[in-house]
Amino acid sequence: MIHRRIPAPLTLLLCAALAACNAGQPTAGAQAGAEADPGPPGPTAHAELLVGNKSAASLWRLDLADGRRTGEAATGQGPHEIAVAPDGRSAVVADYGSGTEAGNTLTVIDLGGGAARTIPLGDHRRPHGLRFLPGGQRLVATTEGSEALVVVDLAAGAVERAIDIGPGKGHMVALSADGATAYVSKVESGHVVRVDLAAVMAAEDDAARAAAVREAPAGAGAEGIGVAPDGTVWVSNREDGTVTVHDPDSLEVLDTLDSPGFPIRLVFTPDGRHALVTNARAATLSVFDAASRAPVASVPLEPEGVELHDTMLGRAALPIGAIAEPAGGRVFVAVSGADRIAVIDTATWTVSEYWETGREPDALGIVVP
Repeated sequence: MIHRRIPAPLTLLLCAALAACNAGQPTAGAQAGAEADPGPPGPTAHAELLVGNKSAASLWRLDLADGRRTGEAATGQGPHEIAVAPDGRSAVVADYGSGTEAGNTLTVIDLGGGAARTIPLGDHRRPHGLRFLPGGQRLVATTEGSEALVVVDLAAGAVERAIDIGPGKGHMVALSADGATAYVSKVESGHVVRVDLAAVMAAEDDAARAAAVREAPAGAGAEGIGVAPDGTVWVSNREDGTVTVHDPDSLEVLDTLDSPGFPIRLVFTPDGRHALVTNARAATLSVFDAASRAPVASVPLEPEGVELHDTMLGRAALPIGAIAEPAGGRVFVAVSGADRIAVIDTATWTVSEYWETGREPDALGIVVP
């Protein structure tokens, strides 16, 4: 996630609701960097790409200019997602776990060089999707093991509220522009869930809390999710090979787009012009015009001459995480089975180079000083 500031009035609105509840309750440079010991993370003096390496239980910091590794931090097992704080001073990593060992922690990394810390989630296991709430003091995380969306108070280092979202493997989460509504994709049931955060945090009984949570069908294997500039909710359905576009209130399907090859992640460019969908089995990036919903490009992502390793889809390139730089011009995709970042030129929608990573890169974040 790219860190960005939330307008003050919107921040105050959601924070007021939460407070009320509380009162009631490989380039040459990249290759050279990979071989050197970068030492502990230091202050962010330049723009960086954060990379979560799932099999290495680590987060790498790459110089956004040339892919050099400038720092590394340990995480819990299976770092699956990264959320960068709005002020850019810290990053939170979801420690999903590996194999049959379910994780139940978040790792908070001080990007200014301080010590990392761990937030225990207790019975809320398999944390995955992460998003900071307005103000940057709290975040929401999906926890597959407890079928919940948890609100975590970062200063207290604890779960403040667990919101029951029901069975179906809630996986990824996205927020409305004002941060007042969360949307969760459910991989197993193929549904999308809408959570009115202010209402559920202020609710005094189970009935009121349940009324603030609604869900509707999306498509088989619903996984990637993002909110478009017009407020519509886009979901990539990996088993169907589609992207469904939903009304943000009713969750009605307004449009269905083709994105063949196991579409697994969906993000929008910071300027809101394009939707980016990684297709894990096809090893491509689908690019859509966010306004017209028309396809723009399909970018091949498998690097030539690189030995691939085994992934959840067999020996494959397996592109997963994607993110665009704030200034525009480039998109970065984690090619998990190749231990590479594909750097894509948005002027031509082609891969310009690959940067080396740790083992099995997945989650990405961008920090701009």
